[in-house]
Amino acid sequence: MPYRIAGIDVHKKMLAVVVSDVEIDGEFQFEQRVFGSNPAQLQSLAAWLLEQEAEEVVMESTAQYWRPVWEALERYWKPLRQKREGARPRSGTLHLAQAQSNRGRRGRKRDFLDAERLVKRLVARELNLSFVPDPEQRLWRTVVRRKYQLTRNRVRLQNRVESLLEEAHIKLSSFVSDLLGLSAQRMLKALSDGETNPAALAALADRKLHATQEQLCDALGACTELHPVYRRLLGMMLEELRLIDEQIGQLNQEMANLLRRHQDAVERLAEVPGLGVDSAQQIIAEVGATAATFPSAKQLSSWVGACPGEEESAGVNYSHRSPKGNRNMRRILNQAANAAVKAKGTIFEIVYRRMVPRLGHKQTIGVVAHRQCLLIWMSVFSSGWSSTREFVTKNGARQSPNNPSKGAPPR
Repeated sequence: MPYRIAGIDVHKKMLAVVVSDVEIDGEFQFEQRVFGSNPAQLQSLAAWLLEQEAEEVVMESTAQYWRPVWEALERYWKPLRQKREGARPRSGTLHLAQAQSNRGRRGRKRDFLDAERLVKRLVARELNLSFVPDPEQRLWRTVVRRKYQLTRNRVRLQNRVESLLEEAHIKLSSFVSDLLGLSAQRMLKALSDGETNPAALAALADRKLHATQEQLCDALGACTELHPVYRRLLGMMLEELRLIDEQIGQLNQEMANLLRRHQDAVERLAEVPGLGVDSAQQIIAEVGATAATFPSAKQLSSWVGACPGEEESAGVNYSHRSPKGNRNMRRILNQAANAAVKAKGTIFEIVYRRMVPRLGHKQTIGVVAHRQCLLIWMSVFSSGWSSTREFVTKNGARQSPNNPSKGAPPR
């Protein structure tokens, strides 16, 4: 019985599709077809693949253009192939290949050749395949990544506000740690509304602010002769800040609603030193609520890119540089590692103190991030520990997950 695999070379406006039987002897015989990338054409593609009895489909991850193709096949082609009578175990499987692993020789690049190469290299297991989560998890990723973009925009806005104030000779950032905090916002709002009295502006500061009224009056002294254009620009920035904060709040509520069923996993993950509820939600959005795709902590660490790399030739390892992995997870773990090494009495603080004299700060943070990745899988996704605190406290630092006699619960 023939076993046919389809390869799709994805572009923004068109798709080059080939199908071939991969269980024949000799050269593959490909059937070629060109489709558009609009919704109607994608449904036609799914119907044509069903007509050609394609069992698996492999496509290249071209920018964001592969997403509608994947989702259309996931909706119109995959269920029908899996539910048909006599379906094989891998019938209806979609593969997403990393573009680098499908590169051809220079000067020998054509759309259909690229699609054919995808099929040949998939059969030869020469492609690097990407992990594509289910539709629900993809929605989680969209929300948390948009929230991260807004957070970055907020930091950029703070830098622009400070630059504008320095240009206007207002040295407020010298006495206020958070230029977009409540006290600073009240003063800046009054400044943008036309207030010219430094004492009145300084009186809006919170009493807990370390700066004295005299210092604030001196920092805001230039407001008496501030040009109206600076006031209007400052008002625009404050309005932009209000909108960003409002959108971040909406995304927080949206994420809480989406992960309501997995609240227990979020709370357990938030116990890890260096993490919190926000970081826990981002991690679950990236790897899933149960990390079912990763059978072991080592595989999760390798996918994240938090493990040492290997570049060996003739028995000599030339580099231990970590692979790129998932950049969003690496960012989260690096931020969490920098916070975890400051948590008193945890295993991460002990590891940092022992290794930083020999490896330096940057490499030691990488080691801590790797330990955190292993702990995340053990304590949350494998449910091997009844509480994360058992592992990260001073007493827990002397426990071994492989030796239940030393106090660790059995796996």
